[in-house]
Amino acid sequence: MSTYADSGVDIDAGDTAVQLMKTHLAKARRPEVVGDIGGFAGLFDVSALKKFNRPLLATSTDGVGTKTEIARALGKYDTIGEDLVAMVVDDLVVCGAEPLFMTDYIAVGKVFPERIAEIVSGIAKGCVKAGTALVGGETAEHPGLLADDEFDIAGAATGAVEADLLLSEEKVRAGDILIAMPASGFHANGFSLVRHIVKSQVLKLDAHLDDFGMTLGEVLLTPTEIYSLDCLALIKALAGDLHGFSHVTGGGLAANTARVIPPHLFATFDRSTWSLPLEMAYMAAQGGVPQADMERTWNCGVGMVAIVAPETADRTLRSLSARGMKAWAAGVVSDRNGQSGENFGSALEGTYLPR
Repeated sequence: MSTYADSGVDIDAGDTAVQLMKTHLAKARRPEVVGDIGGFAGLFDVSALKKFNRPLLATSTDGVGTKTEIARALGKYDTIGEDLVAMVVDDLVVCGAEPLFMTDYIAVGKVFPERIAEIVSGIAKGCVKAGTALVGGETAEHPGLLADDEFDIAGAATGAVEADLLLSEEKVRAGDILIAMPASGFHANGFSLVRHIVKSQVLKLDAHLDDFGMTLGEVLLTPTEIYSLDCLALIKALAGDLHGFSHVTGGGLAANTARVIPPHLFATFDRSTWSLPLEMAYMAAQGGVPQADMERTWNCGVGMVAIVAPETADRTLRSLSARGMKAWAAGVVSDRNGQSGENFGSALEGTYLPR
């Protein structure tokens, strides 16, 4: 006789995990959420869209990548969910959409209920920071495919934007100012390179680094900054003078900004307006990473960019400062002047300020 438990799937453990995570899920709600977690689908009252004249739905999905391996190695699971929320909702807000609700997917080799609850606690915390409801999710046990302590997470979110306020490259103009918002660390990109450096240089994740006041592992697990509410506040404050956003993820600052400006324009960032984060300088030095490769892989200290009309740059900085965001003017959009080439719509110039 063979049972499901014999195959490695523990249904009782899954049920326990659901019960443990409910407290966290209760915190990640919006008034439009209908019912409780536990059904086959999450429900959201779309009559909330009546405040729009012509609502456009926006959707985004993403994961955390191999940063999960750092969490697994350290046995620390309560922050990785914030990374997931950030990677999803901050893509949504680039088009001007307000993230409304989110679902998650957690795949594990073996269900450890407390561990699942820790992961979900981070997702719920991230949703609270983003003003987004967590309306449901799925935990899948994959014995034989994943080792007992291995896991992966992904998520998807839906948002809405007024059609007249949709942000796109057509709104960007020559002379626009690039307002940089600081990253909180590596975020959730470029961890294949990070892990390669850790392995090749035999770095210890539990080694205390005096310059950081914490261990290397804690530095690497710093949660991704969530910018959605700051961006939505800017949209409201600046109206038509806010021309675009760039969420700096895989590919780096220049390449991601090139994605949101029209082909005839060129965005130039002045490296001397900010310092390269200590953690990135440290890892680049440890691994001998060329600067050009580093800038194509990591965010280099900038997690989100607002593209604004020049006359509103100061107001943009004041608005973000009032929300506790220490942003700065980092560059300008200009005509191409004959420059051409694939993904050549943005570049970084100068040198980083010394620490």
